[in-house]
Amino acid sequence: MTGREQTFSPDWASPPGDTIVDLMEEKDCTKAELARRLGFSTGYLKQLLKGNIPITQDSALRLERVLGSTAKFWLNREAIYRERLAELDLQQHYRSRVG
Repeated sequence: MTGREQTFSPDWASPPGDTIVDLMEEKDCTKAELARRLGFSTGYLKQLLKGNIPITQDSALRLERVLGSTAKFWLNREAIYRERLAELDLQQHYRSRVG
Protein backbone atom coordinates (compact mmCIF):
# COMPACT_ATOMS: atom_id res chain seq x y z
CA MET A 1 0.00 0.00 0.00
CA THR A 2 1.27 3.41 -0.90
CA GLY A 3 -1.03 5.22 1.47
CA ARG A 4 -2.78 6.89 -1.44
CA GLU A 5 -6.34 5.87 -2.00
CA GLN A 6 -7.83 6.15 -5.43
CA THR A 7 -11.52 6.68 -5.84
CA PHE A 8 -13.51 5.37 -8.74
CA SER A 9 -15.31 8.25 -10.40
CA PRO A 10 -16.86 7.18 -13.71
CA ASP A 11 -18.16 9.70 -16.21
CA TRP A 12 -21.36 7.70 -16.63
CA ALA A 13 -24.36 6.57 -14.61
CA SER A 14 -25.91 3.10 -14.65
CA PRO A 15 -29.72 3.16 -14.57
CA PRO A 16 -31.59 0.65 -12.42
CA GLY A 17 -32.74 -0.87 -15.71
CA ASP A 18 -29.26 -2.37 -16.08
CA THR A 19 -29.90 -4.42 -12.94
CA ILE A 20 -33.38 -5.34 -14.15
CA VAL A 21 -31.96 -6.56 -17.47
CA ASP A 22 -29.36 -8.66 -15.62
CA LEU A 23 -32.11 -10.28 -13.57
CA MET A 24 -34.23 -10.82 -16.68
CA GLU A 25 -31.32 -12.66 -18.29
CA GLU A 26 -30.82 -14.78 -15.15
CA LYS A 27 -34.50 -15.72 -15.17
CA ASP A 28 -34.63 -16.12 -18.98
CA CYS A 29 -37.45 -13.58 -19.11
CA THR A 30 -38.32 -11.42 -22.12
CA LYS A 31 -39.26 -7.74 -21.92
CA ALA A 32 -42.78 -8.59 -23.02
CA GLU A 33 -43.12 -11.26 -20.33
CA LEU A 34 -41.70 -9.04 -17.61
CA ALA A 35 -43.96 -6.14 -18.65
CA ARG A 36 -46.98 -8.44 -18.47
CA ARG A 37 -45.98 -9.80 -15.05
CA LEU A 38 -45.38 -6.28 -13.72
CA GLY A 39 -48.63 -4.97 -15.19
CA PHE A 40 -46.77 -2.44 -17.37
CA SER A 41 -46.98 -1.80 -21.08
CA THR A 42 -43.86 -2.82 -22.99
CA GLY A 43 -43.30 0.84 -23.86
CA TYR A 44 -43.39 1.83 -20.19
CA LEU A 45 -40.96 -0.97 -19.29
CA LYS A 46 -38.55 0.07 -22.06
CA GLN A 47 -38.52 3.64 -20.73
CA LEU A 48 -37.98 2.36 -17.18
CA LEU A 49 -35.07 0.19 -18.32
CA LYS A 50 -33.41 3.15 -20.05
CA GLY A 51 -33.78 5.31 -16.95
CA ASN A 52 -36.06 7.76 -18.74
CA ILE A 53 -38.72 7.36 -16.06
CA PRO A 54 -38.01 6.80 -12.37
CA ILE A 55 -38.81 3.79 -10.26
CA THR A 56 -41.70 4.80 -8.01
CA GLN A 57 -42.88 3.19 -4.78
CA ASP A 58 -45.50 1.30 -6.79
CA SER A 59 -43.07 0.04 -9.42
CA ALA A 60 -40.55 -0.87 -6.70
CA LEU A 61 -43.18 -3.04 -5.01
CA ARG A 62 -43.99 -4.70 -8.33
CA LEU A 63 -40.30 -5.33 -9.03
CA GLU A 64 -39.95 -6.81 -5.54
CA ARG A 65 -42.83 -9.20 -6.19
CA VAL A 66 -41.66 -10.29 -9.63
CA LEU A 67 -37.85 -10.17 -9.46
CA GLY A 68 -37.31 -10.99 -5.80
CA SER A 69 -35.31 -7.98 -4.59
CA THR A 70 -36.82 -5.67 -1.99
CA ALA A 71 -38.69 -2.47 -2.80
CA LYS A 72 -36.12 -0.67 -0.65
CA PHE A 73 -33.34 -2.02 -2.90
CA TRP A 74 -35.08 -0.69 -6.02
CA LEU A 75 -35.80 2.71 -4.53
CA ASN A 76 -32.21 2.99 -3.29
CA ARG A 77 -30.89 1.96 -6.72
CA GLU A 78 -33.07 4.69 -8.27
CA ALA A 79 -31.90 7.33 -5.78
CA ILE A 80 -28.24 6.52 -6.40
CA TYR A 81 -28.78 6.73 -10.16
CA ARG A 82 -30.56 10.10 -9.98
CA GLU A 83 -27.88 11.46 -7.64
CA ARG A 84 -25.15 10.37 -10.07
CA LEU A 85 -26.99 12.01 -12.99
CA ALA A 86 -27.13 15.26 -11.00
CA GLU A 87 -23.41 15.04 -10.20
CA LEU A 88 -22.56 14.48 -13.86
CA ASP A 89 -24.77 17.37 -14.90
CA LEU A 90 -23.07 19.64 -12.38
CA GLN A 91 -19.62 18.54 -13.55
CA GLN A 92 -20.56 19.20 -17.17
CA HIS A 93 -21.96 22.61 -16.26
CA TYR A 94 -18.77 23.48 -14.36
CA ARG A 95 -16.53 22.33 -17.22
CA SER A 96 -18.49 24.39 -19.76
CA ARG A 97 -18.13 27.50 -17.59
CA VAL A 98 -14.41 26.99 -16.89
CA GLY A 99 -13.35 25.63 -20.27
